[in-house]
Amino acid sequence: MRKIHVIGIGAGDPEQLTLQAVRALRSTDVFFVLDKGEAKADLVRLRREMLETHVPEGTYRVVEVRDPERDRGAGGAAYSPAVGDWRSARADLYERLITGEVGEDGSGAFLVWGDPALYDSTLGILEEVLERGAVEFAYDVVPGISSVSSLVARHRTGLNRVARPVQITTGRRLAEGLPEGVDDVVVMLDAHQAFRHYADQDIDIYWGAYLGTPDEILVSGPIAEAAPRIERLRAEARERKGWIMDTYLLRRHPGDG
Repeated sequence: MRKIHVIGIGAGDPEQLTLQAVRALRSTDVFFVLDKGEAKADLVRLRREMLETHVPEGTYRVVEVRDPERDRGAGGAAYSPAVGDWRSARADLYERLITGEVGEDGSGAFLVWGDPALYDSTLGILEEVLERGAVEFAYDVVPGISSVSSLVARHRTGLNRVARPVQITTGRRLAEGLPEGVDDVVVMLDAHQAFRHYADQDIDIYWGAYLGTPDEILVSGPIAEAAPRIERLRAEARERKGWIMDTYLLRRHPGDG
């Protein structure tokens, strides 16, 4: 039966690949790399560099395909249907790749930024492909170092405080309000910098962009002081590179919630 590896490759630092990930890389015949356009060519380049570093030359193939476009302007009630349409388009693509590029006893792999279990669609899409029944395969998941782990390591802090919970959420959810009873909130996928809504509160922010890469940017401090600097650095970086991936931790002072 065909075998598919879903390999977490960390936040960008090639040295953060686990030994398990390296073993999975070396047991793979063909790697599928999704091209997200010229602006994000760095992401393809980093994947190829990881393969060149850890896998013997001539033992694998790379199939590079264009990622289906997603309607990022859809909001409100249209958001979930837009994401569903995009995921189905990806499922169509994955089905064609697995059927056409992986032999019946062969192996393929998807290289997932960070950890495949955290805000990534690959696992759900592979399940959709299996449910369709057009192609059979087994798959396994290799965990990776997420941007969340990388963020707090680079800032030399913990995710939570003693006996207190931590919540991981999205910028879209944060814009609706801080969660009740939680003083430590990690925010991902925040294209609109929702932290600005809390600049008047007694909250510290630990922010990082391009974590684990030579372009890494880190800012921390009281949100009232740090927010303007983050906005400026973020705008400059996006203008310079054409894309940005950032993550941050908001830490509310006890008694302020």
